[in-house]
Amino acid sequence: MSKIPDDLKYSKSHEWVRVEDGNVIIVGITDHAQAALGDMVFVETPQTGTRLDAEEACSVVESVKSASDIYSPAAGEIVAGNSNLADSPELINDDPYGEGWIFQMRVDDTDALVGLMNAQAYEAFCEEE
Repeated sequence: MSKIPDDLKYSKSHEWVRVEDGNVIIVGITDHAQAALGDMVFVETPQTGTRLDAEEACSVVESVKSASDIYSPAAGEIVAGNSNLADSPELINDDPYGEGWIFQMRVDDTDALVGLMNAQAYEAFCEEE
């Protein structure tokens, strides 16, 4: 089974969310997702200042197997994209919960994150999939 850190929240589209300072979150794809996709070859991160709705496609990861959209877990504004992924997309494979983060955003309402799964619920979700 892939790694599922207890301190993160998870979406049904396999993004993880780490709540940082106040209403800023960091988003990436889970270890389960990167393992299913395979070796990353390209990552498109969203532009700083972009406004997003919850569940809006905002980024793309491409692997040797396929391409996959990355979705915003909440409404808000992008405050940073991980520029290291342009030259090193494999960071998502090597460290999905650390250096492989995809974007940071300032969410409009942190209550919107309540609907995300905890680690135990995400593990059960992956087992059913």
